[in-house]
Amino acid sequence: MPILDFDPIRDVWSSLAAGYDRLVTPTHLWLGNEALRRAGLVPGMSFLDVACGSGALSLPAARLGARVTAIDLSPAMIERLEARARQAGIDNLEARAMRGDALQLDDDTFDMTASQYGVMLFPDFMAGLAEMVRVTRPGGTVMVIALGLPEEVDFMCFLMDAIQAAVPEFPDLCPESPPLPFQLGRPNKLRHRLITTGLRDVRVERVTESLRFRSGQALWDWLMYSNPIPGQLVADLSQQQQARVLEELEARLRQRAGDNASAVLTSRVNIGIGTKRD
Repeated sequence: MPILDFDPIRDVWSSLAAGYDRLVTPTHLWLGNEALRRAGLVPGMSFLDVACGSGALSLPAARLGARVTAIDLSPAMIERLEARARQAGIDNLEARAMRGDALQLDDDTFDMTASQYGVMLFPDFMAGLAEMVRVTRPGGTVMVIALGLPEEVDFMCFLMDAIQAAVPEFPDLCPESPPLPFQLGRPNKLRHRLITTGLRDVRVERVTESLRFRSGQALWDWLMYSNPIPGQLVADLSQQQQARVLEELEARLRQRAGDNASAVLTSRVNIGIGTKRD
């Protein structure tokens, strides 16, 4: 297996941190709350959030009374999370910069370990999942929240349709090898991965996350800060081509919005939950 250089990955995420915190984290707080409810988080639990970003899962967990440890590869994301916690008066949360696939944490430590839109982006998802299981106590809960298939995620469909309308020669996504955010898009695949890593009583529940956008520019900005993949998709387009993509996004949003001020885009989401074997 090739050794990955994590410095560029860390630097890319750090470059996105301010925009991610401003635009993306607020849109995922509902999902964080909903997933924690389904996983059964209760006050007093020790909770680990892997690849925490600026807190869409950590902050709801802390507000529910858990003792939260949040880790992310990017120090800039950790700074944003700590700022959010201070502003909210939350003191039951500790945040640390750390690789998610090599946790500097003891075995069998946490009552619940989770990742929302985090480990789904790991090039070696199984390494990240194995670390989550390792640091969870026997009988504790592991939860992975991941996007469904690309065709079930409106923002990806809008982006790809807009790119291909503006640049007809742009290639389609390969269904056999989708971008990293969709590697766990099939519920049965996520369920199998959780079982393979040593979890029992595994279930995968599907929910729909709704996002509102008022303009093509708002959607473009959200996409470009959501993770590095959208930026990589358009990196080789000229400024003129990118402008055409933006026009196509605006047209599609206006059609979806109809007479409303904003358009609602939905995403099917897989929430995989399992129990660590004793």
